[in-house]
Amino acid sequence: MTTAEPTSSAALPADLLAREMRGPRYTSYPTALAFDTRFGVADWCQAVRASARGGEALSLYVHIPFCASNCFYCGCNRVISRSRTRIRGYLESLLHEIEMQARLMQPPPEVLQLHLGGGTPNSLTTGELAVLLEALRNRFRFAPDERLECSMEVDPRLATVDDIDVWRELGFNRLSFGVQDVDAVVQTAINRRQSSDHLAELTAAARQAGFSSLNYDLVYGLPMQSPARFEATLDFVLAQRPDRVAAYHYAHLPARFPAQRAIDEQTLPNQTQRQWLRERIHQRLCQAGYVAIGLDHYALPGDELARAFAGGRLHRNFQGYSTLPDCELLGLGASAISRLGGCYAQNEATEQGYRLAVDTGHYPVARGYRLTDEDRLRAAVIESIMCRGEADFSELPSGRFAPELERLRALDPAQTWLECGPWGLRVSEAGRSLLRVVAMVFDAHLGRAEVPATRYSRLA
Repeated sequence: MTTAEPTSSAALPADLLAREMRGPRYTSYPTALAFDTRFGVADWCQAVRASARGGEALSLYVHIPFCASNCFYCGCNRVISRSRTRIRGYLESLLHEIEMQARLMQPPPEVLQLHLGGGTPNSLTTGELAVLLEALRNRFRFAPDERLECSMEVDPRLATVDDIDVWRELGFNRLSFGVQDVDAVVQTAINRRQSSDHLAELTAAARQAGFSSLNYDLVYGLPMQSPARFEATLDFVLAQRPDRVAAYHYAHLPARFPAQRAIDEQTLPNQTQRQWLRERIHQRLCQAGYVAIGLDHYALPGDELARAFAGGRLHRNFQGYSTLPDCELLGLGASAISRLGGCYAQNEATEQGYRLAVDTGHYPVARGYRLTDEDRLRAAVIESIMCRGEADFSELPSGRFAPELERLRALDPAQTWLECGPWGLRVSEAGRSLLRVVAMVFDAHLGRAEVPATRYSRLA
């Protein structure tokens, strides 16, 4: 297997590539940095009622924070615990919140998507998952199974073939496996040893059980990753041929995430090596027939994500790329974020704070943000950039984004990878690595608070 240097971004400025890796992932606009504690329960209730009156369909996100062990690279909101008592207690609080939120959402909207994230959702036993799904189905109006997307993130180390069958019987039709890297040296460096043979067995079982879509999460920029080692990971992924692949960039932020202090910084790939890994993922997946989607996703042409991309229906929310552009989002659980009624709201981030609020009958809203008309316009532009690599200004007043266009021209004076003008903008395939840099030009909140480097988290 060749490890020849990919060359698609060889001409892109190194400073822009470095800036891109530090930029927001724009799973929302404005980002969570703009959320304010002055947004409270009264604002939340008003937003939910406005959403219900609007009659839009609903996407549900449930956050399960528990993990059985400490993966050193992770920046997600998680709790390291195997205590069944603690996990069951959290589930009880979740059931309370489900009841509270459902009472507020009247008339009940139709639920088209359900996603369980974390942490590790399969920290819940199959019996506990059954209880959770029954509560959700009893309290919300779910679409028929043939129209419902029901997905879960899975730690393969905690999963069995029997679990796969039960999950399918419960109604899940999409799974996302946390692969990260299959090399044993890299796995040891991040404290996440898992068998690729077991992962292949789970993948085969999921296909046999009838799951409509399987995703593999990869992370590049991890300690001890090298071209030769990562080629083996890509060999494995392509041999399994999941329907989707998400490739996330690891950012080393030990001051924010104490677990990362266990990683030897000397073993991390440098910027040039990280970009090589990123481009090699892109190169090999595209050569294998995957469709490159937005910033960091790939899908086989028949997958619904690829069809949504081709049909202009791709959307971006706190779980990344989504197939349904018109859904409101209700987040349940500690740290979960909602977008409803023109507002963002985030629950209490800690397990203790969340449970205290819910178990005493209070909505667990900790902070939020009410979108302005200007926010909505900029959000639409940023989402178009992140989903399609372009934006159309033809229906806007003349000069509406004149300052932004000047800044865009400065990014690429020769327009070798970025075309722009009063009509809008278009990022070429050669500039795909710089989508976030382009999006940041339209972020009016960016200079108002310190923006942290990107972290590996679906809530980043």
